[in-house]
Amino acid sequence: MTTIDVEAPGGPVQALLDVPEGSGPWPGVVIVHDAIGQSRDRRAVSRRVAAAGYLALSPYLYSRGGRARCITRVFRELLTQRGRALDDILAARDHLLAMPECSGTVGIAGFCMGGHFALVMAPKGFGACAPFYGVPLPRDLEQTLSGACPIVASFGGRDRMGVGADDRLRAVAEQHDIPHDIKVYRDAGHSFANRLPAQPLLRIAGYGYNEAATADAWNRVFAFFAEHLRPGA
Repeated sequence: MTTIDVEAPGGPVQALLDVPEGSGPWPGVVIVHDAIGQSRDRRAVSRRVAAAGYLALSPYLYSRGGRARCITRVFRELLTQRGRALDDILAARDHLLAMPECSGTVGIAGFCMGGHFALVMAPKGFGACAPFYGVPLPRDLEQTLSGACPIVASFGGRDRMGVGADDRLRAVAEQHDIPHDIKVYRDAGHSFANRLPAQPLLRIAGYGYNEAATADAWNRVFAFFAEHLRPGA
């Protein structure tokens, strides 16, 4: 794993890059972090994606300016669906596509805030999209997902913010004929696939890591990515 600078319209953006072992080329995956940003969990996710045979690139959306200011800006851009954060994600995609180790296809995965971004970016030149509990869902979902790539989405049944999100996303995917795999993990809450600090307190609030749900969700994601991102898919 290395830290690199990705050239973007707003200036260089810091990113984590993980390259699989062996010889490529490999498909790429842009990983969009949750609201916390920098964490050991972010690195663990990057290693998991690379170990599955994908170039993993995770741009740090808070890498310019003070953290509080960046968080405010990024969430505003998430709601308006335009701005520097979206440019940074597209720059990460383009960086992967320009790498000689890349097979020419790139997917996107994201968690919480990053899952919301993944859905917003689904029509913007990605081969597959894997949002983990990207709730609340984007506004004007029907318009947002027009022309979207295939979607494999995972939600927690105990996530109060995600009530009904799976049904709504499924309905829009069917409306637009978007290939999809959408699943709710009944015993899991928000952030079930992230090892965040203060787990005992988070569980009280309906958050928390769920090993079984995490393993199943990633198995589905990698099977879906293999279908849609591998050469000849």
